[in-house]
Amino acid sequence: MGANPGIMHVGSTYCRIMLSGSGVILMLFLINAIFRGAGDAATAMRVLWVANAINICLDPCLILGLGPFPRLGVTGAAVSTTTGRSLGILFQLYILWRGRGRVEIRREHLRINFKVMANILRISGSAVFQFAIATASWMLMVRLIQTFGSAATAGYTVAARIIYFSILPAWGLGSAAATLVGQNLGAGHPEQAERSVWRAAFFNMIFLGAVSLLFLLLAPQLIGIFSSDPVVIAVGANCLRIISICYVLFAYGMVIVQAFNGAGDTFTPTLINLFCYWIVQLPVAFLSSHRLGLGPNGIFTAILVAEILVGIIAIFVFRLGRWKMKVV
Repeated sequence: MGANPGIMHVGSTYCRIMLSGSGVILMLFLINAIFRGAGDAATAMRVLWVANAINICLDPCLILGLGPFPRLGVTGAAVSTTTGRSLGILFQLYILWRGRGRVEIRREHLRINFKVMANILRISGSAVFQFAIATASWMLMVRLIQTFGSAATAGYTVAARIIYFSILPAWGLGSAAATLVGQNLGAGHPEQAERSVWRAAFFNMIFLGAVSLLFLLLAPQLIGIFSSDPVVIAVGANCLRIISICYVLFAYGMVIVQAFNGAGDTFTPTLINLFCYWIVQLPVAFLSSHRLGLGPNGIFTAILVAEILVGIIAIFVFRLGRWKMKVV
């Protein structure tokens, strides 16, 4: 990815630990999706409270070496995250085996059902490809911005973390929309499913619109919380301001794309991601940042253009209504 030796020395161990815990994050997300699919989003939220509370408590202890804990630096962050997620899974399994919630797992359920497995693989195959497209595009964007130096990468990384944190409630609204779509289509109420999506998207637009205004006004101050380097602050602030311009359309795109998945139509979001992130975003990012000389701002502009397209295309395809026939 173009990292210098110092970053490689610090980041390699962190990367090894996080990648070795891939199965942990898979199970955490999977079981929480089961809870949400059963209409029990509160339990999924409590699980994440437990996992993140443990992570937050362990982070300063293992990073800084507080009390009896060793000082592990960046490696401590990886250990804390993996530990918190692992304990979160134990909490999930306890809830499932206790049998008092909407979903329970008993010994007689632990058997192979090839029909169900084939159905899961058929749906998830497109979904895996869908997210692989978006993730691979993001990795290439990081590699591209690394060509402008470590300070630019740090600014983008800080801004991206702030953006991810700010859209967590928006992801929650999107997950709720996906759940409601699946439940309503399964119950034979497609019009109610559609109304749920538009309502969730509208609430998401109001929330992200407010966040966008905050980023436009206070971007340097927000980046300054995490770094005192003027280059990092400048790059990060530009990133927040440019990307936040698309937040209104991004709000609709986020909810509608998840709604497609909730309807079992994972192919449509895959095509949207492939076109917007690979056909549009990557070439625009390279041309605007290097050929047009815009530097990191060209990369951020490419993200802006791609997310606007995601929103517009998602709204157009959703209005066609073909997703109503995709539910399994």
